[in-house]
Amino acid sequence: MRSYSTVQKLLHWSVAALVAFNLLLPDGMNAWHRLVKHGQVPQPADISAANIHALVGIAILFLVAVRLAIRITSGVPPQPRGQPPIIHRLAGLVHGLLYALLFAMPISGMMAYYMGIDVAGTLHAEVLKTALWLLLGAHVAGALAQHFYFKSDVLRRMTVS
Repeated sequence: MRSYSTVQKLLHWSVAALVAFNLLLPDGMNAWHRLVKHGQVPQPADISAANIHALVGIAILFLVAVRLAIRITSGVPPQPRGQPPIIHRLAGLVHGLLYALLFAMPISGMMAYYMGIDVAGTLHAEVLKTALWLLLGAHVAGALAQHFYFKSDVLRRMTVS
């Protein structure tokens, strides 16, 4: 396998778009949470916005599960040759942690929203969200380093190849 399959690419970029949506536009869930926390009744628009955030999270969970299943059954392209082993270990670590977070974020969000478990909400909105931002930064930096510094085809495998 020299490149990711079309399905793998579609799943990757779909998850990326949905994650970006929920990370950059969490206001609906935040407004709903503030109202409920202060004993106020959310308006239908608040509930709809919170539901959109939750449903996008559920879609992320489903797509990541499918993506991981395909990764396990179909494999992925090999790491580029001629690079320090630490680079390959870091890439594996970042990918593994991203998968873990992309499962933990929706699950903790569902526990908070649907079950009212406050500690899950705190974990979701503070700890896991911060970790996800950091790992996304590392993932993008790694892809750009592969393309511009190491001159490998890693970035092209998930885009145009």
